[in-house]
Amino acid sequence: MMKEVPSKKLLGDFLRSRRERLSPEDVGLASYGRRRTSGLRREEVAQLSHIGTSWYTSLEQGRCVNPSEDVLNNIANALQLTEDEREHLHLLAKPAQQERADNEQINMGLEQTIRALEPNPAFILNRYWDLLIWNRAAAFVFLLPPFSNHMQQRTNWLKHLLTGGLLGSDKYRAQVVIAQFRADYAYLHDDPRFNELIEELMKTSQLFCELWPLHDVQAVTDRYKRSYDPHIGEMEFEHVILQPSKNPDLKIMIYTASTDTAARLKSLISTL
Repeated sequence: MMKEVPSKKLLGDFLRSRRERLSPEDVGLASYGRRRTSGLRREEVAQLSHIGTSWYTSLEQGRCVNPSEDVLNNIANALQLTEDEREHLHLLAKPAQQERADNEQINMGLEQTIRALEPNPAFILNRYWDLLIWNRAAAFVFLLPPFSNHMQQRTNWLKHLLTGGLLGSDKYRAQVVIAQFRADYAYLHDDPRFNELIEELMKTSQLFCELWPLHDVQAVTDRYKRSYDPHIGEMEFEHVILQPSKNPDLKIMIYTASTDTAARLKSLISTL
């Protein structure tokens, strides 16, 4: 009997969540008989993927099987995965990565860049989404404390969004943010720090508790953002994400404000 492997359980849970969202009609199969649950049956996914049912079942149950890239691509096609979900599937199927040493050094040039971007909000995240540095505009717009190099505890961006009141009860925005975090989590899904954060959010955030089990995945991309704050007014940004070539664990998050938004933020920040 094949043994269940904890790191493989995530892969199995992800496959099950994608299978359950499809109907036979979605994939061009005829539906026969009454179904006890929604979604495709395992044997139907196996048929579409050109693999054995027992082998696919072992994969979904977190057993110690090692699918090839071709098999994973066949499964991805059968489950109609997006490009982000396909990459996520391949990451979860790889052997668990060893915990990497922290490399969170922010050189003087990066620090000066973040400060020089005022009044455009800018900050840097590490691989756990901890905020390492941010400018005054980011503190003002995102309700962060003033940055200090002597802060004893880092603010976690995901925790701040979900429990700090920024998202409120906006389920759609929370779903996008959590899907983006899951995409990053796949790279080091056996890292204790990641799992501690997830356990904490499952206890402290109702939205996270509801949305994390959905296994949605979405890569963080550059995009236009528009929002309204009663103290600031309407804000428009082009959100750009940069990663230093020598430290891909860091994300430089820049919110380039429109002309009107930048002028308003500059005026408001100058009064602080």
